[in-house]
Amino acid sequence: MFAVIKAGGKQYRVAAEDVIRIDRVNGEPGEIVEFGEVLVLGGDIPQLGTPTIAGATVAGEVLQHTRGDKVIAFKKRRRKNSRRKRGYRHEFSVIRITEILTGGAKPSKEAKPRPKREPQPKVAAEGDSEAKPAKAKKPAAEKRAKQAPKGKKK
Repeated sequence: MFAVIKAGGKQYRVAAEDVIRIDRVNGEPGEIVEFGEVLVLGGDIPQLGTPTIAGATVAGEVLQHTRGDKVIAFKKRRRKNSRRKRGYRHEFSVIRITEILTGGAKPSKEAKPRPKREPQPKVAAEGDSEAKPAKAKKPAAEKRAKQAPKGKKK
């Protein structure tokens, strides 16, 4: 099932467990936020809103707040010794969509803990059954101490 939501004047197509980056929303990381403006619900029987679907909401967990790349507005009037440089970074929120709700249902208050994936052990190649251990590197200070001091030759 998917939904098209409206947030911050833009529309986003979302499904459960999607991670989206939208304009900054109020809420601390870890909190659940609701998006009440659901325009389309897709699935077996798609529903189109006029303009929104009554009783449908999308819940998401705030993962973090970030800032976008710096945008520089530089204006110069040639031969007038006049210039202006302004920088701007847009603020975003990273949201993980937790559930798509219909019929006026309320979202669960706490975010579901995501199962942590165990890192897979690295498997040696077939021909490397007896791999050599890597040599420990010497710190740069020790290398420099062993080298002859640079100076005048006699």
